[in-house]
Amino acid sequence: MELEDINTIAVLGAGNMGHGIAEVAALAGYDVNLRDINEEFVQNGYDQIEWSLGKLAENDQITEAEADATLERITPLVDVEEAVGDVDVVIEAVPEKMEIKQDVYGEVETYAPDHTIFATNTSSLSITDLSEVTERPEQFCGMHFFNPPIRMPLVEVISGEHTSEETLDVIEALADDFDKSPVRVHKDAPGFIVNRILVPLMNEAAWLVSEDEATIAEVDSTTKFDMGMPMGAFELGDQVGNDVSLHVLEYMHEVLGDAYEPAPLLAEKVENEELGKKTGKGFYDYDDGPGADVPTDQQSELVKRRLLGSMANEIAKLIGGDVAPPESIDEAVKLGAGFPDGPVKVVDEFGLEPLLEELEDAYEATGHERYAPDAYLQERSDVGSFYDAAEDDDGVDFETIRLEYPAEYVGHIVLDRPHRMNTISSELLDELSTAIDLLEDDDEVRAILLTGEGEKAFSAGADVQSMAAGGADPIGAVDLSEQGQSTFGKLERCEMPVVAGIDGYCLGGGMELATCADIRIASERSKLGQPELNLGLIPGWGGTQRLSNIVGEGRAKEIILTADRYEAETLEEYGFVNDVVDNDELLEAALEMTEKLAGGPPIAQRFTKRAMLAGRDDTEAGLELEAAAFGHLMATDDLMTGITAFMSGDDPEFEGK
Repeated sequence: MELEDINTIAVLGAGNMGHGIAEVAALAGYDVNLRDINEEFVQNGYDQIEWSLGKLAENDQITEAEADATLERITPLVDVEEAVGDVDVVIEAVPEKMEIKQDVYGEVETYAPDHTIFATNTSSLSITDLSEVTERPEQFCGMHFFNPPIRMPLVEVISGEHTSEETLDVIEALADDFDKSPVRVHKDAPGFIVNRILVPLMNEAAWLVSEDEATIAEVDSTTKFDMGMPMGAFELGDQVGNDVSLHVLEYMHEVLGDAYEPAPLLAEKVENEELGKKTGKGFYDYDDGPGADVPTDQQSELVKRRLLGSMANEIAKLIGGDVAPPESIDEAVKLGAGFPDGPVKVVDEFGLEPLLEELEDAYEATGHERYAPDAYLQERSDVGSFYDAAEDDDGVDFETIRLEYPAEYVGHIVLDRPHRMNTISSELLDELSTAIDLLEDDDEVRAILLTGEGEKAFSAGADVQSMAAGGADPIGAVDLSEQGQSTFGKLERCEMPVVAGIDGYCLGGGMELATCADIRIASERSKLGQPELNLGLIPGWGGTQRLSNIVGEGRAKEIILTADRYEAETLEEYGFVNDVVDNDELLEAALEMTEKLAGGPPIAQRFTKRAMLAGRDDTEAGLELEAAAFGHLMATDDLMTGITAFMSGDDPEFEGK
């Protein structure tokens, strides 16, 4: 079967995952049969889809006509034969219990056409065991979406022992057609990639507290504000559901052995029905306040080393067991768990040797199998990293950007952190600076195009999570501000034309970066703004100086002081955006403009840019004051109030301290 042969999809299970998958499939243009065991369940799922499509239309992500057409493609059903009797793919999303799923496949096998592919949305159960219930194990694979499917980009495509390559190829193509990012899991292993990293990590956190080696506050402060995870380990457990974590661990324990024995603290929480947010109480209490109030200043080096050691051990088992290579692990965990950097990269940078020593010491002290170092970790510790050294064509190994050459005399810099909305970190600033140098030294490049990967964001600004992880460090903040000013200034002073192609969010540092381009072209869906004051900060990468040169002082003050988000058309009226184009024409229009400029007279262009920059007022004093103010604000209580509110989605209540 080829992707073009797929027209109708059956989604079995109309719960949160099932109706979300059905919505994604219907949005991609497929006819969908949504089936559950009774009318109430399936109608509730259908109603949830209708509500979600309404919200997408309300937020201008789709049109009303697209919402109506999508809903018309979904048929709610209860009868199994009617649901699967004439479909090309079955995606099963029933409760995560082996016996329930096996019963479903036994029934579906009776009615589904011979050519139909079966894909299970299981998060951890054996693909092989499920496939063997059917008479088509070669047409059976895992297709693991993440919650909520409408928002989360990752789909793990998992091979069972009998799965054919053709089946994996077509399901991977289907996931891509759903506008998702498929990651191949080459071997059927409990937890696959993301849960195999996260669940043992959360379990180790619970063991540290169970054995009085750390407190919940120390663990979450370390994971959130030192290791830079999106949430504290216990905060994440409450979000996922402690019963879900325990269920996955119990399965891993059964299949893989004592290294995955659930921590007593986790079992106790589930026994007491303290399951997390969904019950109002878990490791945190959600009934009378914001819930997870994670301290910013209780980091523990022991916690960091133990958790990174646990992560390195699981990575070793995945790579050494041929489940997935380092690149796939990093991509999957960034997309599926929101890590700012991939876990393989994180442990490589920390150092495999000290993490191996930490595991060996803990294993000797406790005798617990969770600390038994994997043989592949020991092997790679001698090499020094899981990744093998590799360089790109320019002799530079970029992690956060890409360099492309899409047309004659055009160099294209792509901000390549789509899992983080292309937010700007210190590493990205370093790599951007290097890329600008490479392009300026390249005689075959006469104009630069700058875009962000994906359709969601050109750049949503500074990586606030990384800033929070760094703590309130005024000196470090001044350094970060000056680093950004230096890199952005280099882009502004670049003697060839620079075009920014803005698609999606262009906020804060992202807008400051776009300000350094000579011409800005934006898609209709783009949202722009300088929201730093909502965090208790000011624009720290030249925004207080450069913006007024483009839109005038009055408009610049309006944009910065209101901290509002603006439509692309509005900022075209203000003079910031040169042109607004249809969403699907953004890249083509931006590249066309860049090609036009690349065909111009390079020497005259160079002197034109020099003259225009020289004609401005001296802004050096302003930039120096901006960096100093940025550092001063980093030490205020207001900043932490702003960052905490931003990360939790709440409105900040500044006290002027």
